[in-house]
Amino acid sequence: MTAVRRRGAGTDGGHDDAGGGPGRAPRGRARTILRSAAVVAVLVTAAACGGAAPGSAPPSPITTSTADAAPGAIPAGLERFYTQRPAWGSCVPFATTDDQRQYYGQPGLQCAKVEVPIDYSNPQGPTAQLAISRLQATDPTQRIGSLLVNPGGPGASGIEIASQLSLLMKNTEVARKFDLVGFDPRGIGASTPTIHCLTAQQQDAQRTVDILDPSPAGVAKAEATARQTADGCNQKTGAEFLANVGTRDVARDMDVLRGVVGDRQLTYLGYSYGTHIGSTYAEEFPRNVRAMVLDGAVDPTQNSTDALVDQGKGFQDVFTAFAKDCATKPGCPLGTDAGQATARFQQLTRPLLAKPIPLPDGRELSYGDAQQGTIQALYATSLWPQLRQGLTELTQGNGQTLMGLADEYYDRAPDGTYSPQQDAFNAVRCVDDPQIKDHAQALDQARRYNAAAPFLDSGRGPSQALDTCGFWPVPATDGPHVPQVAGLAPPLVVSTTDDPATPYQSGVNLAKDLHGSLLTKVGDQHTASFQGFPCVDAIVTRYLVDGTPAPANARCPDNG
Repeated sequence: MTAVRRRGAGTDGGHDDAGGGPGRAPRGRARTILRSAAVVAVLVTAAACGGAAPGSAPPSPITTSTADAAPGAIPAGLERFYTQRPAWGSCVPFATTDDQRQYYGQPGLQCAKVEVPIDYSNPQGPTAQLAISRLQATDPTQRIGSLLVNPGGPGASGIEIASQLSLLMKNTEVARKFDLVGFDPRGIGASTPTIHCLTAQQQDAQRTVDILDPSPAGVAKAEATARQTADGCNQKTGAEFLANVGTRDVARDMDVLRGVVGDRQLTYLGYSYGTHIGSTYAEEFPRNVRAMVLDGAVDPTQNSTDALVDQGKGFQDVFTAFAKDCATKPGCPLGTDAGQATARFQQLTRPLLAKPIPLPDGRELSYGDAQQGTIQALYATSLWPQLRQGLTELTQGNGQTLMGLADEYYDRAPDGTYSPQQDAFNAVRCVDDPQIKDHAQALDQARRYNAAAPFLDSGRGPSQALDTCGFWPVPATDGPHVPQVAGLAPPLVVSTTDDPATPYQSGVNLAKDLHGSLLTKVGDQHTASFQGFPCVDAIVTRYLVDGTPAPANARCPDNG
């Protein structure tokens, strides 16, 4: 999930989630930073499927359309989708970056395409192709089933996160007993059609727009930027597909994948926004869940404004932790008094509103990009040295490191191209939450966010500008509510005490709403499972393998 009002995207109410940086509205991008020399930062959601023995035939189809049907039931009219058998092959053709080509070429990783209806109410109509990956269990004699994983975002590639997790899980009990299965959600990554809204030139241009300017002219400019994104999505992707890219539809796709890989019930590991996919699946198909780990929870009962404000507070808290750490280092650009760090950060960044810093490639570091780069670095302590360097450079009139961090957030490649991740992020969030079309509501949201995250406050007062969702061409298909999950096997929720993107209390609430167990992880990183924390991994592994819930009041230390 993300944090600061961003480019027509409106992020969490104008802020991004996930998939990892500022600029999104609640249930937006939330990045999971994988703590490994071999693995790079990425937003993640994961799901695991348990069931058939290796090489066995899938269970006999049961046709039904009710949520309380027998486990493994196939909804009426969808038989041809559930009974597909993937044509597994190399994953390398699915890669779009050099990093992906490296990960996707690892031994044993296989990929395929699976067909799903674009509109589940019209299964005979147009279809989409989902890209999926599989790394088979290393000990077929102990195989339990499939573990379905996805990176969250929304907008991130599940195949990419699965290929990275396979390195972190190597030689573990989970790797021995589960096929690791990733998927790119509809419209995302290697799945087709792909959500697309803006050209690279338009995205570069939008990043230079001061969308936080509260003046009438500033509001008009910000809303023109937001409208450009919405119109671009409508023109390049089409209203029919945009109306069916929400989490509700991704959850239905996951059940098709459960059937396709031959599992009677789903075993799922979801990070960040992926927890929202998981809770939505749990509500839609409660009896089809074998086990479900939800790490870095999105609270499905929160409205977009409350979620955005909570996220802003989370980033402020982690910024304060960064400032305290920085104060112990020689030459900290925020000074030696962490209590003055917010004021010092404002002094460093606010001049960019009037005078962006020119960069060697011809671009300029704007105020928005400086904020976005900072937020990107707050997702993981491993990025704090880069942030310290970037802020030090800022004192010297140099913006290269902060721009590099902002480019990471926006998924901008060195050649100037962008992945469709930000476009997909907007498309999903704009149909997942009620769209804010009232200027007074937008103003209140901006005011509350500035109060929650003062280090990101431009000092000019809140803006009433509507974000991209205020101009979205199709209506929302979901909204905040308490999931109804009768018959659900109790999930395991992992929540980190000072997670910058998904507040700890959201995990507490989700565990209660889904009648699951809660594992508290002490720390200030975003998500924790299979990221080098032995205490967390031991509890998660026992749950995935045996169904053992977290002990009452389970708590793992900062380094565990």
